Amino acid sequence: MKIAFYEIEGWEESIARQNLAAAELFFYKNKIDEIDLPPKSDYYDAISIFVDSRITSKVLEQFPNLKFVATRSTGYDHVDLEACGKKGIQVANVPGYGDNTVAEFAFGLILNLTRKIYHGIDQIKETGSFSLAGLRGTDLKGKTIGIIGTGRIGKEMIKIAKGFGLVVLAFDPFPNEDFAREMNFKYVSLQELLKNSDIVSLHCPYNKETHHLINKQNITFIKRDAYLINTARGGIVETDALVFALEQGILAGTGLDVLEEEGETKDELKFLSTARADGGELKTMLQNHILIRMPNVLITPHNAFNTREALERILRTTIENLKSFIEGKPVNLVK
Repeated sequence: MKIAFYEIEGWEESIARQNLAAAELFFYKNKIDEIDLPPKSDYYDAISIFVDSRITSKVLEQFPNLKFVATRSTGYDHVDLEACGKKGIQVANVPGYGDNTVAEFAFGLILNLTRKIYHGIDQIKETGSFSLAGLRGTDLKGKTIGIIGTGRIGKEMIKIAKGFGLVVLAFDPFPNEDFAREMNFKYVSLQELLKNSDIVSLHCPYNKETHHLINKQNITFIKRDAYLINTARGGIVETDALVFALEQGILAGTGLDVLEEEGETKDELKFLSTARADGGELKTMLQNHILIRMPNVLITPHNAFNTREALERILRTTIENLKSFIEGKPVNLVK
């Protein structure tokens, strides 16, 4: 069994070698996508990727013998499941690794926005000024937070929110009423959540149903001066609608660990040099730059998952996924 790892770090390589001794392993630091195509090879039976790689039908053409893709992430929107299915390639993910990790980061963004922590630090570092002008914040206790998606991370958000004394509203197409009774929160419609929440935090998966879940049609329902937090996936929020809500003062601010067309924004020079630079994607990329410059917007580089403990959990689960595939009993399949 020959397995190639992409976007790998040195410490991960040594652990993988120890635990997958029966397989022939290959390690690459680079990502793979249609711009950064790997050399064509029928050598690999399985590959393991991280979130910056994009597995498309064109990329799959470079791996004619491929049977298994193990993404070291919970989300798998960067893998074309239909293209994999047509080639009989199975895809596995890491269902849970950073429930508390991402929730803690989301609350870091909330506190930064509501208490203007980043602006205070930046002011002192850049100007040396200890003036409090423009730095007055707002308490969390007694406010209402709307949690969209009450899976593993959403549940951790609710637990932390209760510790801050927040009132919790939640929206999920599959409500967990037992958990709602246990934690004393209420499930409501998406519109009701938007209308009544001082903070809206997104924790749902990205798929066809959640694409632009927050959009031009419903973003005006958001309670005025609320904050929007997105540590899930960029495509859940329509960028055009987000810019509009910030410019119109509907949102007091937003904290984003993810952006729509995130990869293109990171690699814009490569993006602009290819045929992929169509009008819609280019507009979104330009709007991302508008967001980056807004003073009431905090953007981090898809970093919410990034703790030592979470990465260790990711690698352990990925190794188990690969072992199970080798044994002919694959687990954590999404396709």
